[in-house]
Amino acid sequence: MQASDEELTTQGLDATGDGRVLLLACGALAREIIAVQQQNRLSHLDLQCLPAIYHNHPERIVPAIKEAVTKYNDDYDSIFVVYADCGTGGLLEAACQELGVGMVKGPHCYSFFEGNDAFEARDELTAFYLTDFLVRQFNAFVWKPLGLDRHPELRDMYFGNYEKLVYQAQLDDPDLQKLAESYAEKMGLTYEYRYTGYGDLETTLKTL
Repeated sequence: MQASDEELTTQGLDATGDGRVLLLACGALAREIIAVQQQNRLSHLDLQCLPAIYHNHPERIVPAIKEAVTKYNDDYDSIFVVYADCGTGGLLEAACQELGVGMVKGPHCYSFFEGNDAFEARDELTAFYLTDFLVRQFNAFVWKPLGLDRHPELRDMYFGNYEKLVYQAQLDDPDLQKLAESYAEKMGLTYEYRYTGYGDLETTLKTL
């Protein structure tokens, strides 16, 4: 049976020996981190995820990271934060420097999935991005929090300045592609599919 997203956010990866690293990560990245860990045999990495809903509440990220680092610091050789800035306005980077832990480079997951350099070069100000996680959880993380399930007439107010929906796919999954395309139509946006794989997330974890 396939694990649910909620189960994945609390899954630890068993590791033994020296050089153990704890990954403190966004729950929205759990599947991808586990896939990278398994594919690259990174058995020294353990995973502890914060609630994925913090994706919508960046003000909760820094306090939660500080609490987790304090809690687990003595149990690991090092701790690495698998968040980018993620709407914290530089506060997460400052906290990580203060705590002496590393973090993923980039403004957000959309950037590091594509590759930070490639993403910056695109300069897409009118694109709305979805990842595999957000396609699976579109209603819970996009539609309902914006109140569009109750007030669909607000759609143009939220998305009127966007021109396209870009689905950054980590997996080549036709079912997810169909869902993403249907969400683009629902939002009144043109649709673009862009397979990114794990991008800078994978290259970063492989260096730990």
